[in-house]
Amino acid sequence: MAKVTLKPGESLDEALRRFKREVMKEGIILEMRRREFYEKPSEAKKRKRSLKQRSIEHEKEEQG
Repeated sequence: MAKVTLKPGESLDEALRRFKREVMKEGIILEMRRREFYEKPSEAKKRKRSLKQRSIEHEKEEQG
């Protein structure tokens, strides 16, 4: 869970910027978007399979 404490002399905008950076680093926004709608198990398998295939193709491009 992202947590930011306000430092002495720090403006609220700076703290908000740090909080947003922490949230992005932890992947909370991406996880929230992914869970926004129900994904059927077959769709999840299909998505994972295509991601794996893309990574394999990307490795082949870099090697050769």
